[in-house]
Amino acid sequence: MSIFPLPVFEADRDPSHRDGLTDAEAYERLKPPTSIVVRIGRMRHVGEYPYRGDAKPGCGSKLVARTHRGTEIVEMLTTTCGNSGCSKSVSRQEMLEYIENSGGRDYPFHTDGQVLRVATVEDLNRWSEVQTQTAARVRDVKSIVAESGLPMKVVDVEPVLGQEHLTVYFMSEERVDFRELVRRLAAEFQSRIEMRQVGARDEARLVADYERCGQHCCCKNFLKVLKPISMRSAKVQKATLDPLKISGRCGRLMCCLRYEDETYEDLKKRLPRNKSRVGTSEGPGIVVDGKILVQLVLVQLEHDGREIAVPVEELMDPNECPQPKAVQPNGAPAAAPRERRGGPRPSADAPRADPLRGLSEEEVARRVGDRDRAERGDRTRAEQQDAFSAEAKDPSTPRADGERRRRRRRRGEGSDGPVDDQSPASPDDRDASVDEPSAREPTADGPAERPDERRGRRRRRRRRGGGQPGRDGDTDGREPGPDSDSPSN
Repeated sequence: MSIFPLPVFEADRDPSHRDGLTDAEAYERLKPPTSIVVRIGRMRHVGEYPYRGDAKPGCGSKLVARTHRGTEIVEMLTTTCGNSGCSKSVSRQEMLEYIENSGGRDYPFHTDGQVLRVATVEDLNRWSEVQTQTAARVRDVKSIVAESGLPMKVVDVEPVLGQEHLTVYFMSEERVDFRELVRRLAAEFQSRIEMRQVGARDEARLVADYERCGQHCCCKNFLKVLKPISMRSAKVQKATLDPLKISGRCGRLMCCLRYEDETYEDLKKRLPRNKSRVGTSEGPGIVVDGKILVQLVLVQLEHDGREIAVPVEELMDPNECPQPKAVQPNGAPAAAPRERRGGPRPSADAPRADPLRGLSEEEVARRVGDRDRAERGDRTRAEQQDAFSAEAKDPSTPRADGERRRRRRRRGEGSDGPVDDQSPASPDDRDASVDEPSAREPTADGPAERPDERRGRRRRRRRRGGGQPGRDGDTDGREPGPDSDSPSN
């Protein structure tokens, strides 16, 4: 199977190949670099060291350098000289800008050192042997710390290639006096001891491997300055506030929340504040919520209470927005009035069509008969109502007497008590008192009296404490007794 070069790779290849040179010829034309940027140690610090050798190492090569800690194995990142001829090299100005953007003075950048040579096979084998002894040294340091009784936790131990320097990383919540501990460790390992206190994020950089995203932990892969992160970043980015989901291997908020924090802040400044009044194409309204990434604002209209999503670019001054349109209750715009079916409504003076036109004789007779019966029923009910009203107003009927008693009871009087002079009597009452026929019964002692007068006299006797009167309401000439009008003895 033949291999054909693709144009995209031909365009991106090294410029030296455009001259028709092979890889070996292009490599011979390169000059040795004079300054190399390297990565140092377990904490992956960065340093720029001069180089005076004849070899021409490439990016990722292992070098032996003398650093501020001693002789150790470092990894080449790039070159900063202009005479190297490599397309992967960067200028010193570009490197300084990268350092400034990555943390400035907090960025761990070292220049006090020198690249000695490209690491040989013997150097790499020796370095592998030193690394295999790291686990045993960690156990020894932990046992010595436990014997000393110091409140500290040993995280890791890092030796160098020459073993003249040993760095002990530990965690402690209190201030620790480890001067005696340093003497014991220096005597035990025959090297210079450096005690470095680290935090939770630095611990993850030393011992953690992969994060939940499937990539290496950012603190171990490329981050050099681990700045603190607040919950405000998670709230602005609308992330979940569950600590278990936004915490990394270190137990703190994940470093990736800081990557887009500045972008979210810039986009948030363009959105209006919640509960502020804005203008839209459908009328003024109040801001309810906003979406930062899509730059949309949820506005509740003032005239009908609907909520609409409006882009930030379409917002306007609420005093200059157009008048709201008429909206139906379901949220749809009001439709234009339609013409009535069958033409315009006829006027009141126009003759009406006969509803019986076109019907058979039987149907006409049935409808006419139903209409006559309905009219007779209405007329009969009206006559009954008029007769009832006339009977109630006629003072010569018992119904008028009952109506008069009910009116007296409503005015607060007894059925036969005296009439209040202050309450005006109705015309019916005056007519009844004049035209009412006599209902008196003649007695032996005096003129006849009405039954209601006898009942009133009996009530007055009971109020005065007398007994029950006789059948005729009188004593019939007998001596006063318990039932007489005189008081009892």
